[in-house]
Amino acid sequence: MTSSLTIFGHRGSSGTHPENTLISFQAAHKAGANGIELDVQLTKDGVPVVIHDERVDRTTNGVGWVKDYLYDELIRLDAGHSFSSRFQGTTIPSLEEVLEWIASTSLSLNIELKTGYVSYNGIEDKVLSLLNHYQLKDRCIISSFNHYSVKNIAQKDSHIETAILLMEKLVEPWNYLKSVGAHGLHIEWQAIDEFLMAHTQKRGIPVRAYTVNDRKEILKAQKLGCDAIFTDFPASSIQSF
Repeated sequence: MTSSLTIFGHRGSSGTHPENTLISFQAAHKAGANGIELDVQLTKDGVPVVIHDERVDRTTNGVGWVKDYLYDELIRLDAGHSFSSRFQGTTIPSLEEVLEWIASTSLSLNIELKTGYVSYNGIEDKVLSLLNHYQLKDRCIISSFNHYSVKNIAQKDSHIETAILLMEKLVEPWNYLKSVGAHGLHIEWQAIDEFLMAHTQKRGIPVRAYTVNDRKEILKAQKLGCDAIFTDFPASSIQSF
């Protein structure tokens, strides 16, 4: 694997294991990924939990909104069986559970705050508090499609790395980053071009591409000079080099 391209397991090794679960993160680690990416929301009683969708329907045997579940109710859901029967009984992890494990590794971490549709009061403070507790701030990037959340994090702690998430091209994103107070761009890989890379590299702005699973896409991201990719298949992505 080339040292010039950091490999993040997108929701862990989500192409081979139930996404955003501890076993998925551990599989990405075992595959040789440099880091993992995960999504955080809050339960009804304010516990930060690791799950992508605002509703539990797609990835668990439950129905309804994450925000309407108490933590003790949420962890009783099966987050593995819908992926494969061999993962039956896998649970939705709390962020604290994952950070405790991350602290025992050398992995980098990207936490995506899922605040685009649901306003989770205090989520930024809770995440920062846990990162401080486990002394993981220097290994973590916090990102979101909700750039107010990113700005909130940047204002609360200027030392932690932040990134805005984009699905499409943005006019002069290097200037927009300054207004948000963010450090990097996490952008859909098809929206990346030589113009973007020339201007971001000149300014020392890291660009990380998602979600990159095909070998040709990986090599293109590398050739363009992306700092990292997010992939559902970290094992096969590493073998692409």
